[in-house]
Amino acid sequence: MRYQILPVTPLQQNCTLFVCPQTSEAAIIDPGGEPERIVAALTAMAARPTSVLLTHGHLDHVGAAAELAASLELPIIGPHREDAFWLAALPQQAQMFGFPPHPAFEPERWLAAGDEVSIGEQRLEVLHCPGHTPGHLVFFHRPSALAQVGDVLFRGSIGRTDFPRGNHAQLLRSIREVLFPLGDAVRFIPGHGPMGTLGEERRTNPFVS
Repeated sequence: MRYQILPVTPLQQNCTLFVCPQTSEAAIIDPGGEPERIVAALTAMAARPTSVLLTHGHLDHVGAAAELAASLELPIIGPHREDAFWLAALPQQAQMFGFPPHPAFEPERWLAAGDEVSIGEQRLEVLHCPGHTPGHLVFFHRPSALAQVGDVLFRGSIGRTDFPRGNHAQLLRSIREVLFPLGDAVRFIPGHGPMGTLGEERRTNPFVS
């Protein structure tokens, strides 16, 4: 899987472009903002976007999703239906964080554990990893041992659980029982900050090691 990470918005949220090497079809994962920059990156990669994928419903991960979906005629896929209340509250989220107004929306398709998403000839496994939000998803490309984990896990840290319906114990279970069994060699792209490996976090992350 080809990929590029684009930190967007003042919150430096990692929007990730996954591109099928055989077809150049692309998924835009968690476009939190700066849609023009995202489109420019796709053009530079000679990639053809076919979907917008969302790990969860927080504004910094979905802020440009509706605009990109409308302008590029793409379906929005994900997150899990348990995050519907976050998408419905986008106007309030925007006001709270000082962002421009954002209308509420629903995806074309909700996802659940065990689903798969296609990007050209590639397949992403869908993992449900609640805790940061109740409907948080992880997208895993097994052949590349690469996971986009959103705000579940960071290098040396874990996602916040002090937002509505966050659950610290549930988050730890998601990391230990869903992510770590994928294997120590798996590289992960977090929602913010640098990439890491699951093995390094399992050994050294003070929250879950």
